[in-house]
Amino acid sequence: MMHLTTVVGARPQFIKAAAVSRAVREIFSPEITERIIHTGQHYDHEMSEVFFEELQLPRPEVNLAVGSHSHGKQTALMISLLEKEFLTNPPDAVLVYGDTNSTLAGALAASKLHIPVIHVEAGMRSYDKSMPEEINRVLSDHVSTLLFTPTETGMRNLKKEGLVHHRGAFHDPDHPVIYHCGDVMYDNCLHFQALAEERSRILEEYGLEPGRYHLATLHRAQNTDDPARLTNLFTALLEITHASGKKTIVPLHPRTSSLLRKSVPDPLLKALMAGECILATPVAYFDMLVLEKNAHLILTDSGGVQKEAYFFGKPCIILRAETEWKEITATRSAILADADPKKIRKAYQRFESSPALSFPPIFGDGHAASFICRTMLDCLG
Repeated sequence: MMHLTTVVGARPQFIKAAAVSRAVREIFSPEITERIIHTGQHYDHEMSEVFFEELQLPRPEVNLAVGSHSHGKQTALMISLLEKEFLTNPPDAVLVYGDTNSTLAGALAASKLHIPVIHVEAGMRSYDKSMPEEINRVLSDHVSTLLFTPTETGMRNLKKEGLVHHRGAFHDPDHPVIYHCGDVMYDNCLHFQALAEERSRILEEYGLEPGRYHLATLHRAQNTDDPARLTNLFTALLEITHASGKKTIVPLHPRTSSLLRKSVPDPLLKALMAGECILATPVAYFDMLVLEKNAHLILTDSGGVQKEAYFFGKPCIILRAETEWKEITATRSAILADADPKKIRKAYQRFESSPALSFPPIFGDGHAASFICRTMLDCLG
């Protein structure tokens, strides 16, 4: 029996963890037990609790309740508390997801105790180390024993950094095991989309018609912490809303909502508050799936939302200068526009003038979670 500890702390990790935890419960329960630790990085109901409820994710056995702090203090608190947990309840392996401070803290705390680290969504690179997420994902990869990457590009990135698949019987961070497995978020999208359509009332709540609105999300510090970038982005959203005659709904991360009210010029804020864009509260996972599936176009700085736009065959304007998901931009179904209103308008016009897009199957077959569980047992069980 493998005793697995999973560390989660932020919305994207709850979604990814749901797929693997479901595979553990439904297929691998005779061989794997899972203990979930929630760091408390995302802690309010809209950003945390609702995801456990909807995704049928097992309740965490421990919530570290770390909350919001600077990157250094938050990560240090997590490492200290996770180390204590790992010593009190030693796991056979620690599973981390993605690129948040919770990811890095889990990977560092486990690796220094010589506990194998399993990193799901390994190998993704923006090649921009000004992003905290880039630092988190690179460091986590390099202390991991078992790495699962969702794309071929991820495999190439790992190989370039010297992380080559080790074929021997013994595995540790110096002799890692690397697999291209597909994307667990795609697993979830396939599993939950019908249920989301049945249960969500988000379109009725905001008076949205399928295909007659845009969806936008903004949360990355690079965009939200810079008043000029934040102003440019919301100016562009308003311009597209006016030019298209379609509504734009913006589910606001609590931090983005607070900074928006402090940072943008009063005339822009008044226009936004007047309802020219729909500034919504954070939405649950099912609501987000329905918004994505029925949008005309999606604008985002979120890596996860870029992928979900692709899963649903939607054009996407990426509000960053780079992306980890280079396969998406290679299909021309997504365009990098940064925080430049001119580039955002140009991207929108291109999608409107050339609506035919291609979405080849680059994220696996919807069974990544089962592959991950089987491989964990084969390599570390």
